[in-house]
Amino acid sequence: MKSVTRRGHKKAKNNSGVIANRRAGYDYALSDKVIAGISLNGRETKAARFGRVSLRGAYVTAYRNDRTGRPELYLINASFTLDNNVSKGSGEPVSTVDTRARKLLLHRKQIERLVEAKNSGLTIVPTRLLTGGKHIKVEIALGKGKKQYDKRQSIKERDYRREARYS
Repeated sequence: MKSVTRRGHKKAKNNSGVIANRRAGYDYALSDKVIAGISLNGRETKAARFGRVSLRGAYVTAYRNDRTGRPELYLINASFTLDNNVSKGSGEPVSTVDTRARKLLLHRKQIERLVEAKNSGLTIVPTRLLTGGKHIKVEIALGKGKKQYDKRQSIKERDYRREARYS
């Protein structure tokens, strides 16, 4: 029997539930990985479920909450392509790209540990967006920026492994 999609419902393109930031592993030497919740609105959630998110160039930064005085982590520069609820012939764009800061949800001790690492010179980089389960989560990692010669070395190692696999 042929599978039928209900009219007006789009089928998710990304069935695996993972949106990866492949560039992060090339630009940074990654270490400690943590999975964090992310605060999204409805349109952003829908965009993430359909795979319309880009983590390229995204990073995590800490801001101090004015009311409590504690640090909070925010995801900066992640691109969500949002659908606008407009008719197609109206002349308005059907979709827009939103890159606003989004709050990450972590335990206080995890936040303090990540902020301490950030203050010591490391960068907090999003590596994957996990959309498979009930909640949408982001995997973040501590990264130290690679120099150009480190990047060339990574390319050589990757090519060597690929040649060894096919030989």
